Amino acid sequence: MSFVDTLRQWDEAVTCVDREDISGAFRIFLSIQDPNSKICFDIGCLHLLSQDLDAAEKAFDCSIRRDEHLAVAFFQRGITFYRKQSLGDFLQAFRALRGNQLIDYKALGLRYKLYACDVLNNVALAEAQLGNWEKAQENLVKALDFKTEAKLNNIDRALQSTLKQKVFKLVEFPLKCLFKPNKHYVAELEKKDYLGKAKVVASVVPQDDFSGFAPLQKVLNHCVNVMMFGGACGISYLHRALEGEPHTVLFEFVPETSDELAVVPGNIVFVLQKGADNWASVVFNERRGLVPYNYLERLEISLASKQNEGIRRPPNREPPTRPERKPVCFTFNFSISVPHGSTSAILIERISKKLNLPSTAVTLSLTPEADEQSVIDANTDMESVWSHANGRRITLWCNTKEQTDVKPQNDIHLVALHSYESSNPEDLTFHEGDTITVLSRVNQDWLEGQCNGNTGIFPASFVGEVPVNGQ
Repeated sequence: MSFVDTLRQWDEAVTCVDREDISGAFRIFLSIQDPNSKICFDIGCLHLLSQDLDAAEKAFDCSIRRDEHLAVAFFQRGITFYRKQSLGDFLQAFRALRGNQLIDYKALGLRYKLYACDVLNNVALAEAQLGNWEKAQENLVKALDFKTEAKLNNIDRALQSTLKQKVFKLVEFPLKCLFKPNKHYVAELEKKDYLGKAKVVASVVPQDDFSGFAPLQKVLNHCVNVMMFGGACGISYLHRALEGEPHTVLFEFVPETSDELAVVPGNIVFVLQKGADNWASVVFNERRGLVPYNYLERLEISLASKQNEGIRRPPNREPPTRPERKPVCFTFNFSISVPHGSTSAILIERISKKLNLPSTAVTLSLTPEADEQSVIDANTDMESVWSHANGRRITLWCNTKEQTDVKPQNDIHLVALHSYESSNPEDLTFHEGDTITVLSRVNQDWLEGQCNGNTGIFPASFVGEVPVNGQ
């Protein structure tokens, strides 16, 4: 059984207990396969409520096997054993408290606080039932070290009873107090319509000045009639009842009962009624419930001006055209080393490799203007070009043009030095030793390439060069 199915059945069983349907709760609880410690605890509580001590003992045994630190399970099994004249589980419950004054089980879904002084009270009572009055008194004196103001009177009365060797009252677990599944998990069981439904939140109908937000309301008495007469449209009036005042939620509120409503900061709710006890009845997402009024702030809504009734037509002017995209140019200097007297092809190849551009995108010239006389190409007399060299250095000007959808003539192949798992849809996954064909360089640290039929980007540091011709 999946976690969702277990959660759903657990919630249904607890709801049956709230409705006093104990037999229905038993039927649902016992149908749960592989129940956890809290569910076993709930089953034991129901058996104890039905006075079936043997079945309750087995259920609490199952709960303790699944969670040996659940002190309240030892406490409940001790109550079961007490009714069968046993002492051991009360002592085990006290040990499970691990020196704490109390354990609050609210965070685990049980509205109960187990006090150490209550456990010692029941230990003393079990000793008294066995006739060990001195041990009973010792445990009650020990309980004074863990007392709270609310429990002090109970311990005093128990001490007075032990002095008279009279049996005192057992501290019992409250009936029908069960572990409940987390409300946030239960809320996720409901099917949600993430797209939502279309709702009319503002009206432009004549004599309907409201503009703002409101819950979906019923249309009263009249329906909408539309008649066309030569292009003229006549619309009957809509009558709409707007209920509630809009408020903004300031703080998150987590409900503790079924009558309360969960909200988070920023939600818009509509207050239907505010009570004298500071609780407000509100509507949110077609659900009605109670929310503390001091968690809300009134939201002012505007009314449409009577002078602007009707529908505004769009302007007749055409929209402006988008501005033309202008390329951005950069000027910078760089140096390369070539043999003296090199041909124009060698110069262009070395410069294009330096700029990581194809040779067709590079134009060399002797002057910044790059006119026909100064451009260096295959027909240029390179001896006259090299005659401009001064101290074995020559200054040339290089112009490049933007390349679009130009693929390199020769593919660059790299080998994967490490495996790389993609963390984003655009990444390329490969394993150590795979051969990768480089398509382009994204930036200094990332490349775009193909591997095993897939295309994506990857870190340049994860690959290395492949030896030429396998050498």
